[in-house]
Amino acid sequence: MSTAATETAGPAVRVRFLGEFELTVNGAPVRRWRAGKARGLFQYLVVHRGQMLTRDRLYASLWPGADSSAGSSLKVAAHALRRVLDAHPDGPGDSGITLVYRDFGYVLHVSGLWSDVDLFQEYVHSGLRAAAAGDAPLARSRLRAAADLYGGDFLRGESADWVVEQREYLRALALRGLGVLRADAEEREDSVELIEVCRRVLEIDRHHEETYRALMAAHGRRGELACVRRWYELCARRMGDELALSPGRETQQLLRTLIPSAARTVAPSGGPAATVRALRPAGRRAGVPAWSANARTGVLTPSSVRPARPDSRAPAALTRIAGPATA
Repeated sequence: MSTAATETAGPAVRVRFLGEFELTVNGAPVRRWRAGKARGLFQYLVVHRGQMLTRDRLYASLWPGADSSAGSSLKVAAHALRRVLDAHPDGPGDSGITLVYRDFGYVLHVSGLWSDVDLFQEYVHSGLRAAAAGDAPLARSRLRAAADLYGGDFLRGESADWVVEQREYLRALALRGLGVLRADAEEREDSVELIEVCRRVLEIDRHHEETYRALMAAHGRRGELACVRRWYELCARRMGDELALSPGRETQQLLRTLIPSAARTVAPSGGPAATVRALRPAGRRAGVPAWSANARTGVLTPSSVRPARPDSRAPAALTRIAGPATA
């Protein structure tokens, strides 16, 4: 996939996939599609633009179960797509879009394209590389920009297999970037950013138990014990109602550590020594920070509240959590 053009370059074609789908050509939104599958065909082709996609592959992705040798659905959708976007290869319009039939399939070319998916991936990958290299300010800038750009699930509401696959990949990428920002906020004890990052994580994955623990610990440091209990109860309710699971041992023990009286409502599991062990990630040695590369799923141990340190004080945390530079 090619690198996204910047917004300031004034590309002729702008596509938003994250959240509600939106296509704008030369400043005008495209809302009317002449065939039901023309929009889906464009979405698939623009994600794989520049590649020759065979008829069999297109049918398997867009018309699963249909006979590609006998069906005319692809031809109808391609014809409608050319009319909607003025994308005929023999007489292209001023959109910069051309749809070409070549051998046994189609290839889409788009010049001057801005895509939120391209830019999101560019921000996350460059942010992770910067974090791994110890450039904390650049890492924060890129990863915060990626979080702001992530406006929702990829093609929200669509259920085709290829959409779900792309959606889950981008979700995982967003969670990784947010994980780096969360670990950095924990290191700097910046509770404002930590809570905001956790909110964004739960918008993507409402069952992300590590995030509930981070929120419980953050409020525990501030002495906001009612908030600690409410986050635990929300975690327990969502996991129970939607996954038929109970909060894990680490989450239960964190609650008991922050609110000793909660021991009456949480199943016991081994006393004080077990609590101390459970507050460390599995396999982590005592004294190793919870955000180190060997303890990325750990729980932040409650500590006294100290003023947030400035950004420049925590490059090591970003380096450790980012892991190897991303290609």
